[in-house]
Amino acid sequence: MDIKKEREEIIELYGNYFEKLYNISPLAARILGTLIIDGCKTGLTFESLVEKLSASKSSISTNLNLLLKMEKISYFTKTGDRKKYFKPANLSERLGNIIKLIDSEMLIIDRLVEYREATASCPEEKCNLENVKAYRTHIIEVGKVFSKTINNFKQIEINNNNNK
Repeated sequence: MDIKKEREEIIELYGNYFEKLYNISPLAARILGTLIIDGCKTGLTFESLVEKLSASKSSISTNLNLLLKMEKISYFTKTGDRKKYFKPANLSERLGNIIKLIDSEMLIIDRLVEYREATASCPEEKCNLENVKAYRTHIIEVGKVFSKTINNFKQIEINNNNNK
Protein backbone atom coordinates (compact mmCIF):
# COMPACT_ATOMS: atom_id res chain seq x y z
CA MET A 1 0.00 0.00 0.00
CA ASP A 2 1.27 3.44 -0.94
CA ILE A 3 0.69 5.29 2.34
CA LYS A 4 1.10 8.77 0.86
CA LYS A 5 -1.44 8.05 -1.88
CA GLU A 6 -3.85 6.50 0.64
CA ARG A 7 -3.54 9.57 2.89
CA GLU A 8 -4.32 11.89 -0.02
CA GLU A 9 -7.31 9.78 -1.09
CA ILE A 10 -8.74 9.72 2.45
CA ILE A 11 -8.37 13.50 2.74
CA GLU A 12 -10.14 13.86 -0.60
CA LEU A 13 -12.94 11.52 0.54
CA TYR A 14 -13.31 13.53 3.75
CA GLY A 15 -13.24 16.72 1.72
CA ASN A 16 -16.07 15.61 -0.55
CA TYR A 17 -18.06 14.34 2.43
CA PHE A 18 -17.68 17.45 4.60
CA GLU A 19 -18.34 19.74 1.65
CA LYS A 20 -21.76 18.13 1.20
CA LEU A 21 -22.51 17.54 4.89
CA TYR A 22 -21.72 21.05 6.14
CA ASN A 23 -22.25 22.96 2.89
CA ILE A 24 -18.77 24.44 3.10
CA SER A 25 -16.15 25.30 0.50
CA PRO A 26 -13.93 22.55 -0.89
CA LEU A 27 -10.92 24.12 0.83
CA ALA A 28 -12.60 24.25 4.26
CA ALA A 29 -13.63 20.62 3.82
CA ARG A 30 -10.08 19.60 2.92
CA ILE A 31 -8.63 21.58 5.83
CA LEU A 32 -10.90 19.61 8.15
CA GLY A 33 -9.93 16.34 6.48
CA THR A 34 -6.23 17.22 6.71
CA LEU A 35 -6.57 18.07 10.39
CA ILE A 36 -8.31 14.75 11.08
CA ILE A 37 -5.59 12.79 9.29
CA ASP A 38 -2.46 14.80 10.16
CA GLY A 39 -3.39 17.07 13.05
CA CYS A 40 -5.05 14.90 15.65
CA LYS A 41 -1.83 14.23 17.56
CA THR A 42 0.18 17.45 17.56
CA GLY A 43 -2.00 19.88 15.65
CA LEU A 44 -0.98 21.70 12.51
CA THR A 45 0.17 25.29 12.23
CA PHE A 46 -1.25 27.82 9.83
CA GLU A 47 1.97 27.67 7.84
CA SER A 48 1.90 23.89 7.55
CA LEU A 49 -1.70 24.03 6.28
CA VAL A 50 -0.70 26.62 3.65
CA GLU A 51 2.09 24.30 2.55
CA LYS A 52 0.14 21.02 2.65
CA LEU A 53 -2.88 22.39 0.80
CA SER A 54 -1.00 24.67 -1.61
CA ALA A 55 -3.48 27.47 -1.00
CA SER A 56 -3.05 31.16 -0.36
CA LYS A 57 -2.67 32.47 3.17
CA SER A 58 -5.87 34.49 2.90
CA SER A 59 -7.87 31.46 1.71
CA ILE A 60 -6.53 29.27 4.51
CA SER A 61 -7.19 32.02 7.06
CA THR A 62 -10.76 32.61 5.87
CA ASN A 63 -11.57 28.91 5.95
CA LEU A 64 -9.91 28.31 9.33
CA ASN A 65 -12.01 31.11 10.79
CA LEU A 66 -15.14 29.55 9.30
CA LEU A 67 -14.30 26.12 10.76
CA LEU A 68 -13.55 27.69 14.15
CA LYS A 69 -16.88 29.54 14.09
CA MET A 70 -18.67 26.30 13.15
CA GLU A 71 -16.86 24.55 16.04
CA LYS A 72 -15.46 21.90 13.71
CA ILE A 73 -11.87 22.69 14.74
CA SER A 74 -10.08 24.20 17.70
CA TYR A 75 -6.59 25.49 18.35
CA PHE A 76 -4.11 25.59 21.17
CA THR A 77 -0.80 27.30 21.81
CA LYS A 78 2.41 26.02 23.31
CA THR A 79 4.36 27.80 26.01
CA GLY A 80 7.03 30.00 24.47
CA ASP A 81 5.61 29.54 20.96
CA ARG A 82 3.38 32.20 19.43
CA LYS A 83 1.95 29.87 16.79
CA LYS A 84 -1.53 28.42 16.91
CA TYR A 85 -1.83 24.68 16.47
CA PHE A 86 -5.10 23.62 14.86
CA LYS A 87 -6.83 20.31 15.55
CA PRO A 88 -10.17 18.83 14.62
CA ALA A 89 -12.75 19.28 17.36
CA ASN A 90 -13.30 16.16 19.41
CA LEU A 91 -15.74 13.81 17.77
CA SER A 92 -18.06 14.17 20.75
CA GLU A 93 -18.15 17.93 20.15
CA ARG A 94 -18.75 17.58 16.41
CA LEU A 95 -21.61 15.17 17.05
CA GLY A 96 -22.93 17.50 19.77
CA ASN A 97 -23.83 19.93 17.02
CA ILE A 98 -26.18 17.30 15.60
CA ILE A 99 -27.92 17.09 18.98
CA LYS A 100 -28.47 20.85 18.79
CA LEU A 101 -30.12 20.38 15.38
CA ILE A 102 -32.28 17.55 16.71
CA ASP A 103 -33.37 19.69 19.66
CA SER A 104 -34.25 22.57 17.33
CA GLU A 105 -36.22 20.24 15.10
CA MET A 106 -38.08 18.78 18.09
CA LEU A 107 -39.31 22.26 19.05
CA ILE A 108 -40.74 22.72 15.57
CA ILE A 109 -42.26 19.24 15.48
CA ASP A 110 -43.92 19.71 18.87
CA ARG A 111 -45.45 22.98 17.73
CA LEU A 112 -46.64 21.40 14.50
CA VAL A 113 -48.29 18.54 16.42
CA GLU A 114 -50.10 21.02 18.67
CA TYR A 115 -51.17 23.06 15.67
CA ARG A 116 -52.39 20.02 13.69
CA GLU A 117 -54.25 18.64 16.71
CA ALA A 118 -56.09 21.94 17.02
CA THR A 119 -56.78 22.46 13.31
CA ALA A 120 -56.92 19.11 11.47
CA SER A 121 -60.19 19.15 9.57
CA CYS A 122 -59.71 16.79 6.64
CA PRO A 123 -58.26 13.31 6.08
CA GLU A 124 -55.04 14.73 4.56
CA GLU A 125 -54.34 16.90 7.62
CA LYS A 126 -55.15 13.99 9.96
CA CYS A 127 -52.75 11.82 7.96
CA ASN A 128 -50.13 14.57 8.19
CA LEU A 129 -50.65 14.67 11.98
CA GLU A 130 -50.06 10.91 12.27
CA ASN A 131 -46.95 11.18 10.07
CA VAL A 132 -45.58 14.03 12.19
CA LYS A 133 -46.22 12.08 15.40
CA ALA A 134 -44.42 9.04 13.96
CA TYR A 135 -41.55 11.28 12.86
CA ARG A 136 -41.36 12.80 16.36
CA THR A 137 -41.02 9.29 17.82
CA HIS A 138 -38.22 8.58 15.34
CA ILE A 139 -36.39 11.83 16.16
CA ILE A 140 -36.61 11.09 19.89
CA GLU A 141 -35.00 7.68 19.29
CA VAL A 142 -32.30 9.18 17.06
CA GLY A 143 -31.54 11.74 19.77
CA LYS A 144 -31.17 8.97 22.36
CA VAL A 145 -28.79 7.01 20.12
CA PHE A 146 -26.71 10.12 19.40
CA SER A 147 -26.57 11.02 23.09
CA LYS A 148 -25.38 7.52 23.98
CA THR A 149 -22.76 7.62 21.22
CA ILE A 150 -21.55 11.06 22.29
CA ASN A 151 -21.21 9.87 25.89
CA ASN A 152 -19.17 6.88 24.68
CA PHE A 153 -16.87 9.17 22.70
CA LYS A 154 -16.51 11.52 25.67
CA GLN A 155 -15.39 8.60 27.83
CA ILE A 156 -12.86 7.52 25.19
CA GLU A 157 -11.57 11.10 24.95
CA ILE A 158 -11.26 11.36 28.75
CA ASN A 159 -9.39 8.04 28.89
CA ASN A 160 -7.05 9.15 26.08
CA ASN A 161 -6.33 12.46 27.81
CA ASN A 162 -5.62 10.66 31.10
CA ASN A 163 -3.15 8.33 29.37
CA LYS A 164 -1.00 11.15 27.97
